[in-house]
Amino acid sequence: MRRYYFMLLVALAAVPLCQSCRGDGSAGTEPPEVKTVELTLADPDATPETKALYSNLWAIREKGWIFGHQNDLLNGRKWRFDEGGSDTKDVCGDYPGVYAVDVASFMDGREVPLQTLSENPHKLRTIKEAYDRGMVVMACMHLNNPLTGGDSWDNSSNQVAAEILKAGSPTNEKFNVWLDNLAALAKDLKGSDGLQIPIILRPFHEHGHEWSWWGSTCTTAAEYVALWKFLVDGMKARGVHSFIYAISPAMNGKQTESDFLYRWPGDDYVDFMGMDCYLGINNTTFLNNLKCLKSVAEGKKKPCGVTEIGVEGFQVADYWITNIAAPMAGRKMSMLVTWSNKYDPMGTGNVYYSVFPGHPSEESFRAMYDRPDTFFCEDLPDMYKMAENVIVK
Repeated sequence: MRRYYFMLLVALAAVPLCQSCRGDGSAGTEPPEVKTVELTLADPDATPETKALYSNLWAIREKGWIFGHQNDLLNGRKWRFDEGGSDTKDVCGDYPGVYAVDVASFMDGREVPLQTLSENPHKLRTIKEAYDRGMVVMACMHLNNPLTGGDSWDNSSNQVAAEILKAGSPTNEKFNVWLDNLAALAKDLKGSDGLQIPIILRPFHEHGHEWSWWGSTCTTAAEYVALWKFLVDGMKARGVHSFIYAISPAMNGKQTESDFLYRWPGDDYVDFMGMDCYLGINNTTFLNNLKCLKSVAEGKKKPCGVTEIGVEGFQVADYWITNIAAPMAGRKMSMLVTWSNKYDPMGTGNVYYSVFPGHPSEESFRAMYDRPDTFFCEDLPDMYKMAENVIVK
């Protein structure tokens, strides 16, 4: 409600006087016709709530963008697993609008840990809490290497995708179990309303770079596309209809529009276009990439946004207004999601990407929060009710 009265005054001031009030005898103009937009999801059997979320991701970009933060409800710099915890809320008094997590630990058993299995109950709780608050949930998958047993960054073999795609191979059978686990998770994730929670899923992200086993040095273009389709088709075949499939290449330098379509799985297999954007403090390149993403996404008629961003250990006091809010203004992005703040109660490291109490950018963050074009939890419309003038098939 923080901006309600301000926005109401602005709206009233913008209403033209009626003919009798103006007293000039001229007829009032008719309001412009609002055109209905028709969108298509990769899963035509998506749940009504998933379709509604998708419609709102498209609609909200006309007004501004949603702020999000990886692991925001799971841990912060000084706390971990506290119910109601949030570094974002501790600074501005509100939760982010997008809550992002990693679901790999539910899938692969963590043979090589990134996040430990002990986090899973807390992830389940916080995902459900986020949905019940009306937030948007997004998930990535830093899956371990199913062929070598290494982690996500084990790019020692160029046969991983090929073995996953080889029916009956040990790697194929293992990966299918992982997909079974993902399907079970999706079906189990229900809010207090008893409905399945829609998730924006980012599988095989940052695929244009070489650091992951699904990346450019380990897979051919055909293998990557087949791997993406294997997952999407596999989820639908398992009866999962609550995913919005988001592609999110790493755009860490100045890009062109064609770069966003590198290893494109196809219009029928991608719902949301994102970019993971670690540029440091570089507004010129960030703005260039935002313009390219907007152009490509509008051409595909898909919502888009910044799915990861941040500067590790940043100390820039005006960061949020100068380096985030200013470039994002008017770019028709649905969201911007910062990477996580590592739990570090003694403050011995600098692995953080967003604000927290005591950080020099607190005032800048609150100024960004107060802008009418940024959406946090309390600002969001009902994201699970169809937006006006948007049809989703």
